[in-house]
Amino acid sequence: MRKETKKFYIETYGCQMNVSDSEIVNSILQENGFIEAVTIDEADIIIFNTCSVRQNAEERVLGRIRNEIARKILKPNLLIGVIGCMAQRLGDKLSKQANRVDFVVGVDNYRQLPQIIANSSKKGVLSDFTQQYADELYSEFKPVRKNNLNAFITIMRGCDNYCSYCIVPYLRGRERSRPSADILKEAETAGSEGYKDITLLGQNVNSYHWNNTDFSRLLSLLNKIETIERIRFITSHPKDLSPKLIETMAQCSKVCEHLHLPLQSGNDKVLKRMNRGYTYSHYREIVRTLRLSIPDIAITTDLIAGFPGESDKDFSDTLEAMKEIRFDFAYMFRYSPREGTKAFLVNDDIPEQDKLARLESMINLQTEITREKYVAQIGKTVEVFVEKTSKKSAAELAGKTRDFKIVVFSGKEDLIGSFQKLKIVDAAGWTLKGNLLNAE
Repeated sequence: MRKETKKFYIETYGCQMNVSDSEIVNSILQENGFIEAVTIDEADIIIFNTCSVRQNAEERVLGRIRNEIARKILKPNLLIGVIGCMAQRLGDKLSKQANRVDFVVGVDNYRQLPQIIANSSKKGVLSDFTQQYADELYSEFKPVRKNNLNAFITIMRGCDNYCSYCIVPYLRGRERSRPSADILKEAETAGSEGYKDITLLGQNVNSYHWNNTDFSRLLSLLNKIETIERIRFITSHPKDLSPKLIETMAQCSKVCEHLHLPLQSGNDKVLKRMNRGYTYSHYREIVRTLRLSIPDIAITTDLIAGFPGESDKDFSDTLEAMKEIRFDFAYMFRYSPREGTKAFLVNDDIPEQDKLARLESMINLQTEITREKYVAQIGKTVEVFVEKTSKKSAAELAGKTRDFKIVVFSGKEDLIGSFQKLKIVDAAGWTLKGNLLNAE
């Protein structure tokens, strides 16, 4: 009797690392005879790959899970599983928050998924696999990528920084780097398959190290791969952004002129309580060196408003830092306690309305700076990697500049996947408007 083939559907939340993990999970399942469902409606197995960085991220996915559990009424054999950071954090507690979840699988247990799914089909009780393995890298699996133009390549897993507000090191374990040969092989394969733009992923890519290869050397080796045109990486930690790495970025023609460098706060006392490992003057000096070495570099950042103990004066230092550095863009958040972190043990003494007011001040200031940065692009000629049809008009295409700005322009679909020179003619919101220079 022929064994029934199960179809799976993965819904991914959170950072690029989760996207990369979903590509690995897809590979593991397909290698074991499962078929990816085109839509969630035809799935026999629904998998939620989750984020646990902030409480609202968890609440959002919990709402989605509860909604999909209703499908079991019409499809009793349907399996619903939760993987990723939220699964790692909550484990079997998830069954209380989202009843009738069938399996919960942490970040180091993905290779066991085929057997876990088989056991869940038989037992009818929650399967909880959240053990951590210090040597798990998933290097042998070839990611099943959804995007046929941009490739995410995970170069390391885990984190050793233990910022006091961050749950990630406790969920993803200690830092470990993939062998450089594996990374180069994956990048070469991606390039030969037509991926011209690659992004290297890690909680702190700057601290990558395998034998005699540090992150600077890895960038230099990747820069030599002929089929790759652009190299990006996230995320960088300021305490590990060395002059040597900045010099390598400037020398490697394929490394894009964009760096995401989380500041979090412009006040030294707050940075110390956050356990960030640098002062604002150190951060400012890094930015100065970056802009001297790579004059056109765009710098984006993360900022937190209302960290415990942050006074009005402390917060004003952050606003002054934003005015001084003038980030191209910032991801801004009000502080929210995460159980399991060191900051969770400290009195969350900033009233919610003050957090929201500070966050609004941040957003208003950054919106003004970003608008000025984007308006300053008008009249410039830029290289754009054309990635898709514009969301607003089928007659327009959208792509990214080397410094990670979105440009929309009129063009035909056959330009998707190509590099084009455009003249910037307008700026609206976080989008630039361009005209093709070689338009017929």
